[in-house]
Amino acid sequence: MSDDSIQSLQGCFLVAGRHLRDPNFFRTVVLVLTHSEDGAMALVINRPSSMTIGKALSQNGPVNDADAPVFIGGPVEPTSLFILHNCTTLAGADREIGPGIFLAGSDLSFETVVRTPAKEPVQQRFRLLSGYAGWSPGQLESELARGDWHILKADAELVFEDDPYGVWDVCMRRIQRHTRLLNVPVRNPEWN
Repeated sequence: MSDDSIQSLQGCFLVAGRHLRDPNFFRTVVLVLTHSEDGAMALVINRPSSMTIGKALSQNGPVNDADAPVFIGGPVEPTSLFILHNCTTLAGADREIGPGIFLAGSDLSFETVVRTPAKEPVQQRFRLLSGYAGWSPGQLESELARGDWHILKADAELVFEDDPYGVWDVCMRRIQRHTRLLNVPVRNPEWN
């Protein structure tokens, strides 16, 4: 594959194939943040850790959603923290990864999303993630060619889903619907 043929997958989900057994990515859904001929960077969105946001940020004062889990964003640099949010008022300060999905990139964003209580019941959501997933040049393309990942358009509702454990199943159903894959193996193809 030449470098000119790489189409960016930024704003897409990578959904782990059923056969992918790497413990870092088994049954994961990964949001691609950047993708180019230089490699790719992404965050696993459906792997909560046992650490709560309140415990992780306890030395920095009160936080919103203190009892919510910190998510494991990937195996690379596990002490690095990332914030995904859906706050459109910060759109100018943060990078939009996909429709309604922003990657916090400033102290203002951190303070607004994590610390400033909402003045009224709004649907402002965020995820605090530790670590990320990274691929060297050509590595992700090789994994895609091998069938390790399925590509699906990112969905903000799934990024901020209350039940992250069901996100992989939802994505696999969508992929099956889009590709018309049979959900069960057919014993005899002549029965079709």
